Amino acid sequence: MNLQNRKVKIALGLLLAVCVIIGYRIYSNIQADKARAAKLSQVRNVAVVTAHPVRQTIVPSLSFSGSLDPEWQAEVAAKVDGRLEKVYVREGDRVSRGQVLAILEQADTDANLLSAKGSFLDAQTSLRKAETDLQRYEKLYATGAVSQQVVDDYRFARDNAAAKLEAARGSMRAMESKSEGTVLTAPADGIIAKRYYQEGYYAKAGTPIFAVADISMLKTTIHIPEGQIAGVHVGNEASITLPAYPGKKLIGKITRIAPVADLPAHTFAAEVSVDNSEGLLAGVYANVTLTASPKADVLTIPVQAIVMRDDQQTVFVVDDKGVVQRRVLNVGYTNDKLAEIVSGLDEKDTIVIEGHNKLREGSRIDLKKAGKQR
Repeated sequence: MNLQNRKVKIALGLLLAVCVIIGYRIYSNIQADKARAAKLSQVRNVAVVTAHPVRQTIVPSLSFSGSLDPEWQAEVAAKVDGRLEKVYVREGDRVSRGQVLAILEQADTDANLLSAKGSFLDAQTSLRKAETDLQRYEKLYATGAVSQQVVDDYRFARDNAAAKLEAARGSMRAMESKSEGTVLTAPADGIIAKRYYQEGYYAKAGTPIFAVADISMLKTTIHIPEGQIAGVHVGNEASITLPAYPGKKLIGKITRIAPVADLPAHTFAAEVSVDNSEGLLAGVYANVTLTASPKADVLTIPVQAIVMRDDQQTVFVVDDKGVVQRRVLNVGYTNDKLAEIVSGLDEKDTIVIEGHNKLREGSRIDLKKAGKQR
């Protein structure tokens, strides 16, 4: 009996020991889970800098680059085939409208012109004879000396002679044009920008021999984004700096804005013209800064608050519980300090402007420790 009681007591002791061990394991696991949860909570509750969007008046400043090209330029080409007999100008020479630049060999064209003039004079003589004959036979017909058929034949001969005269006149004018085409003249005042060939070169019709340019005014073409075009108008001034001329600053004006946007970029081509009284070289690289019309009462945020994601401009917005959500923005004008918000935010929103690298969708920030932008 005593042996039986002893076995029961041993079994109860072992059971109690097992229960104690299991309970301790459970307690340890619970404490470990709490510690991990606390650690994760510390990671999620990150400290960042926040701010509210601000309404203000901004003066957009747009920067572009390009080259200062001549206001006007054209190529002077040969109208006829021929060898360059005389060339009177070199690159850089100033020329006036109608000034002779070069002459092609004229022997063949002169001969052809003389032949065409001879044919024209012969056709004139034939027409006068046909008209005289017609008048004579009309008089004979009136007296009954000849039939109507004879008069009609002479009338047809007169008409045929008149047609041949017009054809001869056309041929003569064509040869006159070819003869004139052997003399190359300047189409407008300017300078010789290029001289492609020397004397002795055989030029085919349509071959450019010179490039003439007017560099009294220079221009550059800029492409204004659709979001900024409303603040830009013909007549707006633009500041121009030239890397080739350090320290030099020019003031140009917008002289033309394209009425239709270039797609798919949705930009508008605009020409900026500048006076070249200083005689700058055309074609130099230029940096153009354009000041657009002021935009009053626009919503702005610091530009560093914007985070790109999948080619979209986004910002982290914090709710009253400190939870961060990403929001897509419609952004207008931006510079190196601020960005205009067209849609996606209002003044009451709290946004993250520093510490983005610590955040992800659903992260929680410590509102008490979050810095505020002043």
